[in-house]
Amino acid sequence: MRNKEQLTGFLLDHAAQRTVSFHMPGHKGSNLYRRFGYDGFLDQMMDCDITEIPGADNLFQPEGVLRNTMDRYRNLYGSRESYLLVNGSSCGLVAAVMASVPAGGRLILARNCHKAVYNALSLAGAQPVYAFPEMLPEYGITGEIRPEEIRRCIAAAPDASAVLIPSPNYYGICSDISSIAEIVHDAGMTLIVDQAHGAHLKFFDENGRAAGRCLMAAENLGADIVINSIHKTLAAFTEAALCNVMSDRVDSDELEDALQKMESTSPSYLLMASLDINADLLEKHGAELIKDWKKELELFYDRAASIDGLQVMTHSRLDDSKINLDMSRRGLNGYELEHELRKRGILAELITGNLVMCMSGIGNTRNDYERLYDALREIAEAGNAIASASGRAEPGNAVAHPRDEDEAERRDEMEGEAPPWPNQSFVLHPVPHKRARTPIDDAIGRVCAQAIIPYPPGIPVICPGEEITEEIVTYAKTLRALGQNVMGIDGDGCVLVGI
Repeated sequence: MRNKEQLTGFLLDHAAQRTVSFHMPGHKGSNLYRRFGYDGFLDQMMDCDITEIPGADNLFQPEGVLRNTMDRYRNLYGSRESYLLVNGSSCGLVAAVMASVPAGGRLILARNCHKAVYNALSLAGAQPVYAFPEMLPEYGITGEIRPEEIRRCIAAAPDASAVLIPSPNYYGICSDISSIAEIVHDAGMTLIVDQAHGAHLKFFDENGRAAGRCLMAAENLGADIVINSIHKTLAAFTEAALCNVMSDRVDSDELEDALQKMESTSPSYLLMASLDINADLLEKHGAELIKDWKKELELFYDRAASIDGLQVMTHSRLDDSKINLDMSRRGLNGYELEHELRKRGILAELITGNLVMCMSGIGNTRNDYERLYDALREIAEAGNAIASASGRAEPGNAVAHPRDEDEAERRDEMEGEAPPWPNQSFVLHPVPHKRARTPIDDAIGRVCAQAIIPYPPGIPVICPGEEITEEIVTYAKTLRALGQNVMGIDGDGCVLVGI
């Protein structure tokens, strides 16, 4: 008997439902491994869960089989060195900052960085200088970091040691890494790119070169350190990632020392084996897999354009493996659209305002895209009826649909549309050392002492040292009412502020 209240019961029950995954990880289940002959590994995983026995090598002094896997990635990405990460991209980001910025030094970072980067600031004893991304008001999200914004930050902080930006961001929007790298290097600084959502871009670039498409992979565009979550879009297990060092601006000894501080001394051989299998797949079948992936995406986008009332986000620097869907023309906000997709067995990655982001991966099949298309067409046809059932019939008067039916009894319905990302305009103060908890409604005008972070996407909506505004409070409360996890707000609705 499966106990659904236990984790294993939940996982087995979920696996039995055969839902379509448009969320991470990118392998999308066992079929990809079985298709290419890795049944033996899947069938004997428990027996492969080992420690550093003779012949198994050592992650922190790799000279054997792990060195071989690292060298394979070095060849695949064209890096000077590639380090396997078993604590996700988060540990690679922290280590990159620790290795690049001296204690008390300054780091120029995008304000929409992942929370791991803010942890890195604290652990490295570094001071932030924020580069603000452009806003895309038509979608209510942040976009790329402009080169001129990096130039502005460097002029304001010429003593900074490094620049760190996410590219692509959670929605798939890439920045102009080539131009930014030139600006950063002219200033004598190191460029770190959080490419957690773009481990596949190196191979998309190779597939698209013949068509003359814009290059997006930071490895091809002058970055010094590139962090890739192999698990997000490629075929490794969750938490398996890669740190690529691309230039001699990086002190490898410092980076390796920082990685050893951040990674487990008992690294999972299952995670590292999945990295090895992913490298194997890319070496032997990568051209075929990437070509098919891009072809299925193109076919989906062509077909989706025929669905009346559906908007699919476009951008000149969009990684189109992130499928951003908007059904507001049919009166549905993002939460309602996600709910309707879930009812049809399709699980998306992220909701922001009216957008639902479906994250494709190397393991998605044509059947997955067809099911997504069929579901969207059906939802669009029933859009007005769904909106009416939610208590409204016209777009723009959205009432958030409960994420699950039993949630309806646990909260009141919120009026107003699902919120877009709030305006990125902050009043900055020194980070407070003395702090206390206060109800979030009483925190307006106070200095934040602990980041408030919607998860996903894991980007702080406000950081320590920033002044809490009414807009931030409204945004955070609305997300919680919609059932989204917001870190930094406790169960009593209180936050930490400076005193």
